[in-house]
Amino acid sequence: MVSGEVSVTAAMVAAQFLEVGLNTLIKAATNNGMSNYVFVVYSNLLALCFLLPSTLLYHRKRAPPPIPTSILCTIFLLSCLSTAVQTLMYNGIGYSSPTLASAMVDLVPAFTFILAVIFRMENLNLKLHSCQAKVIGTVVSIAGALIVTLYKGVPLTSGPLRNIVMGGSGSYLSVQSFWLLGGFLLAIASFCLSVLFIVQTWIIKNYPEELVVTTICCSFVVVLSAIVALIAEGDPKAWVFRTDKEFVAVCYAAIFVVSMRSVVFTWACRKKGPVYVAMFNPLGMVIALGTGLIFLGDNLYLGSLIGAATIAIGFYAVMWAQAQEENVVNKKEETYDSASTSTTPLLSAKSTGV
Repeated sequence: MVSGEVSVTAAMVAAQFLEVGLNTLIKAATNNGMSNYVFVVYSNLLALCFLLPSTLLYHRKRAPPPIPTSILCTIFLLSCLSTAVQTLMYNGIGYSSPTLASAMVDLVPAFTFILAVIFRMENLNLKLHSCQAKVIGTVVSIAGALIVTLYKGVPLTSGPLRNIVMGGSGSYLSVQSFWLLGGFLLAIASFCLSVLFIVQTWIIKNYPEELVVTTICCSFVVVLSAIVALIAEGDPKAWVFRTDKEFVAVCYAAIFVVSMRSVVFTWACRKKGPVYVAMFNPLGMVIALGTGLIFLGDNLYLGSLIGAATIAIGFYAVMWAQAQEENVVNKKEETYDSASTSTTPLLSAKSTGV
């Protein structure tokens, strides 16, 4: 059981590193004029080229069970949510920065916990300290995200780093004026991501085939995102790669994020549930701060620092509550096992005497 816990945790941490790396590449690509809508289409199409052969190879000896119509309809709903999350997230990053994206994604544990309580995936008993900590942590996380979005404050880093990394470009100043819009889009994307975790968990509990679910969902996303891109992008030139950064970003997203991360998240949802998966999102803030400062020349603002600290407090409150609840469950299981073991010899002796 311990090795299983470590494997899930390690996979989730690695997924956060991969996702923040994508956010940084997305920002660099969109700075060069790449369309976010076209990026979603290409990344999912290329990911499908990896997922489909992998699924066929994995199930070459054991065919997956037939998919019920209800599960297929729910997978289509999952693909709609995935398309919305990717589109909103990438546009939000384009208007703001990967650092703000990682801060707003820290809302996902709070949103996911609320939705899990509504759909009875989590029990809420306010008489327990763990439940009280979850509620307080949820409120604090939301407050921290609002601070990051609505209050920028003074810059804590100087401008020379920006000039070195960005080559003295002044385009970043125009992006700053859309900071509030970017935060709003990222907040909506975070809520949709929380709903996605809930739907994903429901699907994988009823149909435990991660690769099949991910492949079908990805195929739906390709169609849906293509429709959105054709409507949003009237210029045919938007579908042509202009720089190597755009091609690298698409390949990275397809292989490491859309393919690998999606399978890992689906697997972790089956193993630990949606709240556990969502709890790892705040780790992205620490990673994004470093990558944003070093590779993109982002300024570190006082509001971002205060908001990140507030979100971290709320996150660790929820994480502590989750650990307390798991300890209670483990103790109950150990007590039940010990009681069963102690009664087994008596039952055996009784059956032998008969």
